[in-house]
Parts: sequence; structure tokens; C-alpha cells
Amino acid sequence: MTRKIIIDTDPGQDDAVAILLALGSPELEVLGLTAVAGNVPLPLTQKNARIVCELAGRPDLPVFAGCDRPLRHPLVTAEHVHGKTGLDGPQMADPVMPLQEQHGVDFIIDTLRAEPSGTVTLCPLGPLTNIATAFARAPDIIERVQEIVLMGGAYFQVGNITPAAEFNIYVDPEAAMAVFASGVPLVVAPLDVTHKALTTAPRVEAFRALGTEVGRMVAAWTDFFERFDKEKYGSAGAPLHDPCVIAYLLKPELFTGRFINVEIEVNSPLTRGMTVADWWRVTDRAPNALFLGDLDAEGFFALLVERLARL
Repeated sequence: MTRKIIIDTDPGQDDAVAILLALGSPELEVLGLTAVAGNVPLPLTQKNARIVCELAGRPDLPVFAGCDRPLRHPLVTAEHVHGKTGLDGPQMADPVMPLQEQHGVDFIIDTLRAEPSGTVTLCPLGPLTNIATAFARAPDIIERVQEIVLMGGAYFQVGNITPAAEFNIYVDPEAAMAVFASGVPLVVAPLDVTHKALTTAPRVEAFRALGTEVGRMVAAWTDFFERFDKEKYGSAGAPLHDPCVIAYLLKPELFTGRFINVEIEVNSPLTRGMTVADWWRVTDRAPNALFLGDLDAEGFFALLVERLARL
């Protein structure tokens, strides 16, 4: 039985790989992609989402533009990591497939109302602005969500955009606070787990060795964006953050974590956007998220190569 998902995304090279992983996996039915401002502004994220769909041979997949700014604060972007287009690296042709006229938030609301309750999983790969806005506009849809599996936050790894905060949560912490308090079942792939999904040289070569356009593009994207992380962290490669969300849906046994309480800091100028994860359960706050902590990296990359080979 296939699992229905909506991918909410701000591509980003690692978002692109996550989308490709989903589209190469018959267990998943991608109902649509909603773009949000994040790694780059919305005009680029919606364009990049369509580029990836065409690369996967899926120009039929509807792509929607969502929110172009966070709920309360100016947009912070990450061109320093992903390049000015968000998909810097290989040359990319402009997409031919159309952008849907409907707003992405309205698509999320309408889809959750139309599909049987408890059958649609939301997969946010960027800031949570679209999801929080949908929940605020249509509170009736909250109980209809099967699960939210998202990339964001950190505990032991702490921050990657500030000393305390991970990028996706930092860009719109008010949205994250609303989603984490919504009561929807949450699975969180934080930096602690995504930093174990490193694109080492042999792993990148495995993408290139597929001999396909998809394999070539994924290798070229990782060649580009891993330069930043290698310099920053002194690591052998770059973390493939967002594909962890899709990999969890396909093979949750690749991951381990704890069901804990996670709160979002929104007020402090020093720690704004921090995911305060009660990993050691030292408070009496009720658990609200499965916070992933470890990953079978070899199994993850084997899955990724296998599914990309289908495209």
C-alpha cells in the first residue's frame, strides 16, 4: 500500500535529492510539492522544484508556490551554502512545466480535507511557514494529518546558522513553535542524524556511476555544496540533510531516536530558533516528537543509489 505525502520544500541541492528519492520510490504517492521561501527566495524555490520534477520525468506532478516570507521576521536565506540559484553546480535549463495557480497553503488545506482523514503525511524540508499558515487558516485539518516528518533542529550538534539554531527552524521559529505545539504526530530529523549522512567521495562516485542524467546531476550538486561543509566542519563530505526525511518513510529501521519533548525558542536574541530537546527527559513536559539521533549511513546511501537508479 502506498503512502500519500505532500513535500513542502525550499530547494536546495539536498531538497532536490530528497524529492528524487521520493519520486523513485513506488511506496510513496507524492500528491504535490509546495514551495516555501528558505534556502533562496520563493521565485527560485518554486522554479527549482519544477526543475527537479522534470529531471525525474514527472512534469505531471503539481507544484505550488506558498509563503514568500516568515510569519513575523524578515527572510534569512542560505546562498552561501547553495549558491545564488539554490541549485548551483551544473547548468540547469529553465523548467517548461507550469506552476499551479493555486497557493500552496490552499493546496495543503484542500488536500487534507479531500483525502480520508489520517492518510496524508506532510514532509517539510524547509522552514515551516506553509504548514503553520495552513493550520492557522484551517484548524480542522490538523487532526486529519497522518504524521509530519520534517528536517530541522538539533540537540548535540546545536546550530548551523547561529551557535544555537538550525537553519530551517531559525528562519521561522514562530511557525515551528506552532507546528510542534499542534498535537500532530511528529518525527524530526535534526542535524544530529543528518550529519551522519555524509557524501564521501566513494558515495558521490556511486551516484555518478549510475550513468544516468539523474546520477550525473546528483553527483554534480553534491560536488558543489559539499565544499562549504568540508571547509566549515573539516569533514570528509557534506550532510545530505533532507533525504533523511524520505528515507525514514521508506526504511525507518535505518534510524534510531527518542520520543521526547521539543520546544522552540522564539524570544531570546541569543538562542532564537533553538530546538530545546529534552533528550535526557529531565523535565515533566509531555513528549511531542520522535527526535532521531542515529543513522545507518551505509544503508541510507544504498537505498538512495537504488532508488535514484529507477529514475
